[in-house]
Amino acid sequence: MNPIMHGVWFTEQAQVAGTAYHMALGVRLDGDLDRHALGEACAAVVARHPMLSSAVTLAGDLPELVPAAEKVTLTDAAYSEQRVREEIARPYDLARGPLARFLLLRETPTRHLLLFTAHHLVFDGMSKDLLLADLAAAYAGTELAPLPAATDGAPGEQAVAAARAYWTDQAVSPGGEVVLPDLTGVPIAAEPGHAMEVELPTVDVAGFTRFEVLLAAIHVLLARYGNTGLPVAIGLSTRTEHTARHIGLHVNELPVTVAPAAGRFRDYATALRSRLRDLYRHRAVPLAQVSGGLRAAPSLTAVSVGYRRRGPAPEFPGLAAEVQWALFGGSARNALHLQFVDGPDGLIASLQHDPARLPVAAARRIGEHLRTVLTAVAADPDADVATLPIMPAAEADTVLHRWNDTARPRRESLVRLLATQTGLHPDETAVVDGDVRLSYAELDRAVTALAARLPGEGALVAVRLPRGWQALVAMLAVLRAGAAYVPVDPSYPQARQELILADADPALILEGLDAVPQARPGGAVPAGTAYVMYTSGTTGRPKGVVVPHSALANLLLGMAEAVGSRPGDRWLGLTPLSFDISGLELFLPLVTGGRLVIASDLSALEGRAVAALIEREGVTHVQATPSGWQVLLEAGFDGPAVTALAGGEALPPDLARRLRARTARLINVYGPTETTIWSTADEIPDQPDTVTIGRPIANTRTYVLDPAGRPLPAGVWGELCIGGDGVADGYLRRPDLTAERFVPDPFGPGRLYRTGDRCRWSADGRLVYGGRDDGQVKIRGHRVELEEIEAHLREHPGVAQAAVTLRGGELAGYLVPRDTAPDAAELRRHLGQRLPAATVPTSWTVLDRLPLTPSGKLDRAALPEPVLSRTAAPVRDTRASGDDELVETLRAIWQEVLSVEDVGDDEDLFDLGGHSLTITRISVRITQQLGRDVPLDVFFDTPTIAEIAQYLREQP
Repeated sequence: MNPIMHGVWFTEQAQVAGTAYHMALGVRLDGDLDRHALGEACAAVVARHPMLSSAVTLAGDLPELVPAAEKVTLTDAAYSEQRVREEIARPYDLARGPLARFLLLRETPTRHLLLFTAHHLVFDGMSKDLLLADLAAAYAGTELAPLPAATDGAPGEQAVAAARAYWTDQAVSPGGEVVLPDLTGVPIAAEPGHAMEVELPTVDVAGFTRFEVLLAAIHVLLARYGNTGLPVAIGLSTRTEHTARHIGLHVNELPVTVAPAAGRFRDYATALRSRLRDLYRHRAVPLAQVSGGLRAAPSLTAVSVGYRRRGPAPEFPGLAAEVQWALFGGSARNALHLQFVDGPDGLIASLQHDPARLPVAAARRIGEHLRTVLTAVAADPDADVATLPIMPAAEADTVLHRWNDTARPRRESLVRLLATQTGLHPDETAVVDGDVRLSYAELDRAVTALAARLPGEGALVAVRLPRGWQALVAMLAVLRAGAAYVPVDPSYPQARQELILADADPALILEGLDAVPQARPGGAVPAGTAYVMYTSGTTGRPKGVVVPHSALANLLLGMAEAVGSRPGDRWLGLTPLSFDISGLELFLPLVTGGRLVIASDLSALEGRAVAALIEREGVTHVQATPSGWQVLLEAGFDGPAVTALAGGEALPPDLARRLRARTARLINVYGPTETTIWSTADEIPDQPDTVTIGRPIANTRTYVLDPAGRPLPAGVWGELCIGGDGVADGYLRRPDLTAERFVPDPFGPGRLYRTGDRCRWSADGRLVYGGRDDGQVKIRGHRVELEEIEAHLREHPGVAQAAVTLRGGELAGYLVPRDTAPDAAELRRHLGQRLPAATVPTSWTVLDRLPLTPSGKLDRAALPEPVLSRTAAPVRDTRASGDDELVETLRAIWQEVLSVEDVGDDEDLFDLGGHSLTITRISVRITQQLGRDVPLDVFFDTPTIAEIAQYLREQP
């Protein structure tokens, strides 16, 4: 066995390959078939290539090929598609063999399918051409001469040392996260798969091979998906002049990382070709032989590429032969394997994937995207790769226009809308605040009286009042006067209030309805401004978002349509006035003839009191953050007649399911302050598996863009940018910051707001929220989404709430238990079954309640310093006492196989230079000396002497 074959055998022993190593080739034969001649031809091929009739045995502690117990012969069966699938998937007994089979399937007396199947241990892509050529020649009566012995042994020490130095210098990790449309995960083991064939244009660019152009196009597409730095495995032939005619496994899979999508395509392809040539010089050495810790898998990377050119199909005398080159073995080797066959009749790509993780429709779109890139390259090889089209015109039209078809008639301002409702329902109750009840007419009189004493258009008035009916009157009066208001929460720290007032420079500060101070010349705001809402700034200086009347009116129009607000509805006013979403609670019921119920003396944390108020006043609509809803549910909230709105932070599916079960409707809403409260909405169904933020509301456009500002296909993560009537005018007196975040809309009128939020389109045109870009952290090279870890923590039955943050370079976990807190080891096991080890927190802190901001969101900055509760014992590199016979036996095996003098109980096998070959030897020696079996994959999870000893003690 050559080292590459050993790697395949090792993966089979780890039982993670499924049928990913099952190769197949079909030949459709029409005509008067000579069955005897075909059987003789098959026998002649096997005689010339005895590897096909081999098995695997252990010679000492290493595998080697030996003749199989049975010969390979041609067998017969009736044809059916099911029979073809079953034959390809039929398991191989490696120890008994043989590792290849011929099956003749009869459809009619003159129509047959010759199905050849083989294990990858003895067969590769080039072997298909060799097999067919020899088979056709033998069928025609040509005697097949014996081949000289193949010389394809293990690479020498010098080659291994050079390869190790090269890969160390490259710092390429064969793992890596991959971004593909709608991909939900990448398995370690092979899973039931699907193969889809796509015809692609053949593109020739002067100075490059066709494969180099094709590979560069694949890398460009992956980079545009967001995969910069992703290793992509390339199958490279290791055939020499001595093995050129031999059937067998002579291909090594080595990774080339995806470079950022920048520069001309020609230059991009040139740089990739240079890296390919470096790779080619080290193709004889498997990566697993020089890089420890590589887990057994059918492919070392999430995406892999195979390519081969073939000549004309062979001729079988008297028969019409049609070759089926791309029959699929049935297991997905990774997230996506692209197998290309470049022949006289064109270029065919077989996209092999697991449909449970990468849907068939998504794989089809990937093929269409690759075709689009290749077509663009053929038209202009010097095009900028950052702007090459990746979507067909119809798909681009869908994501840009069809999913943004939200045009509605514009509405009047809030002031006019409220006046209309006052005229329609003057005596109906408009506002309830404790014992205070105001009709529409009473509210109008109070607003009119105060407005007469306020400055007009262009002025900014600060409203520093607690949530309540007086604050509502003050804000409406400011708008009636033609000025703009800026809310200042009196519960904020004094320093924070002063920062806001200093930046806003208002003409006056309203702190009550009776005494109105004299207005002074203050800082002006643009005409048509409704309010200025302050949000946190990254520098610590708050920034004021200038929201015009048109944007506020559009918000009310859009949400009335999305939610269905109408006369008789009763909305709860629970949100602090300094949080922009309070505007929806305050104003939407008033412009639709409903009633506002203000919880002026309560906070969202007083769950029982809020729930009682909802029931007492017959509230029909409640808006809160997911954290606020968590508090209400824990307080026993049950509102079968309530429409619940959740927004302000991500809504976890588990919370959505519990909340939906206790409400009439649940609507998930999303929007930054800069696009006026909410920009998208989605009604959540019963028992949702996933939660989306839905579609854009009226007169709103949403785009998912890559870093170059180009639209991305459905299923690919990018930055959400929002355009339309809801976009604010920018930041108050901050032109530099405004220009940075509010950019010209290249797809429509006006400007786009760059949210900084990661989103992707679902296949049906809904937006899926993926957290903020700054919610990503890197731990030991792994990109980590804090919200993803939190979501998995909440799935534990003992965890009610969870938060994760980065402290001192390590992940710290915080949890609010349901009853008794699970211990650290249990939490580690729970997450370890769902996430990479690097994403498991190293410390755990149990809290009674997670800290929230005044607006009801999780306050990560307020999380306490972690209480260290390590999930694993610290590593010690010293030897334990020598009185443990099992440990000492294992230590002796480690020392012998690794050729080291001393090994500590807790030293990592891979840190000592271990790899798949050494694992095999250690496993064999354990079996020989202890009579116990340790599956090869166990070593990756427990790579120390102490852990293997513990594993052996725990096994029956």
